[in-house]
Amino acid sequence: MNKKYAIFDMDGTLIDSMRYWKNLGREYLSKFGITENLDEIMRKIKPLTMTESAELFRIEFDLPGTKESIAEEMNWMMEEHYRNDIPLKDGVREYIFKLHTMGVHMCVASATDKELMKVCLERLGLLEYFQFLLSCEEVGAGKSKPDVYYESLCRLQKTDSLSPEDVAVYEDAEYAIRTALDAGFYTIAVYDDSNKTKWEKLKEQSMAAIFDWNQALQSL
Repeated sequence: MNKKYAIFDMDGTLIDSMRYWKNLGREYLSKFGITENLDEIMRKIKPLTMTESAELFRIEFDLPGTKESIAEEMNWMMEEHYRNDIPLKDGVREYIFKLHTMGVHMCVASATDKELMKVCLERLGLLEYFQFLLSCEEVGAGKSKPDVYYESLCRLQKTDSLSPEDVAVYEDAEYAIRTALDAGFYTIAVYDDSNKTKWEKLKEQSMAAIFDWNQALQSL
């Protein structure tokens, strides 16, 4: 990576959080003693929003509360993971520190709530290395649109006049990688267990790829 500017995704890229999201439904239902034969309903909620998943749980298992209250509790459970136990991916700390010593200007752009990003990265000792954190909510669009990348580019610019090709974007999600590529950014695919079935395709469509952060560190 020879760029002096970098935009990092957070979930599945810097932090190992996707397994927590994947297990959230089971974790919530276990509070009611519901632990068996859940594979089918977990398959059903994959394309659903949090509120839609909450409503399905409420109806399927005759749970107390409303879909809104159930969704709020599930969100709170995830917040607790961000605050307390979601770890960095192995090798990320050393990689980010090396980029810092090389003078690379870095930020985080994520769909995650900005306050949760801050709390999580501060706990993990990485917050100081990023110039700013930017949530998709702030720009009013998810990563199916390039708004969050363009806003990051604007904020990274100081005395330099930057174009997208001057900035590396690290992402693990296929749709986000495609958006960044179409917007002209130097896009680096990052492996996560959540994208393992699409990994070969992601490598082919990206300009670079990181399967292992420790190996990537050796090539800096």
